[in-house]
Amino acid sequence: MNGDKKIRAAITGIQGYVPETVLSNIDLERMVETTDEWITTRTGIKERRILKEPGKALSDMCTEAVNGLLRKTNTAADDIELLICATVTPDMVFPDTANIILDKVGAKNAYGYDIRAACSGFLYALYTASKLVESGAYKKVIVVGGDMMSSIIDYTDRATCVIFGDGCGAVLLEPTTDETGIVDAVLKADGAGRVHLHMKAGGSLKPASIETVMAKEHYVYQEGQAVFKFAVKGMVSAIEEVLARNNMTTDDINWLVPHQANKRIISSVGDFLNIPSQKVMVNIEKYGNTTSGTIPLCLWEWENQLKKGDNIMLTAFGGGFTWGALLLKWSYDGSAQNR
Repeated sequence: MNGDKKIRAAITGIQGYVPETVLSNIDLERMVETTDEWITTRTGIKERRILKEPGKALSDMCTEAVNGLLRKTNTAADDIELLICATVTPDMVFPDTANIILDKVGAKNAYGYDIRAACSGFLYALYTASKLVESGAYKKVIVVGGDMMSSIIDYTDRATCVIFGDGCGAVLLEPTTDETGIVDAVLKADGAGRVHLHMKAGGSLKPASIETVMAKEHYVYQEGQAVFKFAVKGMVSAIEEVLARNNMTTDDINWLVPHQANKRIISSVGDFLNIPSQKVMVNIEKYGNTTSGTIPLCLWEWENQLKKGDNIMLTAFGGGFTWGALLLKWSYDGSAQNR
């Protein structure tokens, strides 16, 4: 039908959302034994957003992002065929948050499901969705990445509470034959890494009980130094593999979009690859680590600087462990989109 032209999945719009409430480092100084200088020096974070409204959950943030995306791209909710939500903080164990979002935005002709790959979730979801578009099965797919990390953070644990925030982003994927779109990805996992970064209770291994709640086992557990080492190595190797497979070098990359885990990790990845800092998207100082939300939030904030044909490398590392890199060629001039 398209002759010899290959169908690719192109991002044709992006929208982000963060809650209004700001939790600054100064606020955290009053909550735990820490300082603004300590947090900034070690993480690069100055503030993060927190969803505090009673009765609100991840789906409410994602609904804001998806509704904004539909308006921005002049897309009717009924035209959406599939929505994939990447998150580790779903509204409920079931049903999937993707289906709650579809209900809230009024997308009656779509189905959805969640992907849980921690901070790599957006990459996993985006690549999965791209293959469904490339196959010809779907023409309009939304991928949402987001987390309400405040729901699983112990605000008496200074090692973790300074890092995480709430936020999300959503992209619309549509088929294209103009050489732009998602080009390639390398996605990896190593379950042995679960000992370093996980939540101890709440699953079938250790169901919720009075004992698990009292022991604070429903919060994020992280061994920072081990995660740092694996994160830098994993992201660098995945990027190098994607570049080699596509006969490219870092000079061909217009933008590197790393998961916003820690400013030191981001800087280390850029330094290892000799990518100038002006080509690296960083907004961790404003939002902290929103896990599945960091990459789409970066793309959303930089959208008006993106040009059709830009080579963009996304990379992430998450608990479990999960990691990877995804290469895409941007499909429109961002400055032409109304934000």
